[in-house]
Amino acid sequence: MEVYALIGPSGTGKSHHAPLLSHQHQIDYIIDDGLLIKGNRVVAGRSAKRENTRFGAVKRALFNDPDHARQVREALEEIRPLRVLILATSRRMAQVIAARVGLPEPHRYIHIEEVASPEAIKTALKVRETENRHVIPLPTFAIKKDFPGYILDPLRSFFSIPAPQPAQMAVERSIIRPIYSSLGNFYISEHVVYSLVAHLAQQIPGVHKVSRTEIQTQKHKVFLQVDLVLALDQIPAGNLVGVLQLAQQKIKEEIEYMTGFYLDRVNVTAKKLHLGSHARPAFSETR
Repeated sequence: MEVYALIGPSGTGKSHHAPLLSHQHQIDYIIDDGLLIKGNRVVAGRSAKRENTRFGAVKRALFNDPDHARQVREALEEIRPLRVLILATSRRMAQVIAARVGLPEPHRYIHIEEVASPEAIKTALKVRETENRHVIPLPTFAIKKDFPGYILDPLRSFFSIPAPQPAQMAVERSIIRPIYSSLGNFYISEHVVYSLVAHLAQQIPGVHKVSRTEIQTQKHKVFLQVDLVLALDQIPAGNLVGVLQLAQQKIKEEIEYMTGFYLDRVNVTAKKLHLGSHARPAFSETR
């Protein structure tokens, strides 16, 4: 396994340039701020941007939590990637991250100055200092400013690729403000979450459909209320509570997995029972 490390001070544009660097060196997996990323999805981990304090974010990025480190380590052991790129502020940080997730020490260190111009680095530092904007090497998932979260805007760039014929690679990333930012709350589109919840719930045996999804927020916390119509003839041994618990777990895990967006709580309620062409009220609930 080959391990690369992109080194540079915080805010100099490492996450911005990581997708292009990965393309040039045929690297499929990136470790950035506590996340193991492949292409346009999070494979494992938890983003440091979710932490409530800067100190907590640093600890998260360093995989200081044994459970967090184990999750990523197990994913890497199962995947066995040929190449991995670690983003870090120093050689020592890259070495610590590699050791904690079970990777060999990086065999090549690439400094941000090798892939970004002095002007680009200066601009990135200014934006970080004045606006506290961060970039993550993931596409924005239907984002806009009307659902509580921390994703701000998509960032789509075209990079020239060295090749016999001129070519360009489109790279989409997301501009975010971390939870610990003091500059305010930002939002993700509600209808996207509603559609995801409906899709996920219908994959669960015993769920007929979602009758209502509501997003509730309190400061930096996000709660999801989901009302279900259950298919009585599909519920094993009439175990309504088991169906609700499975729905609660699957919705929370999959929404976080697909969007990188943290849900503090998911409440699931059975509002009706579906009996073929008829339905009757039900009042089971799990939280």
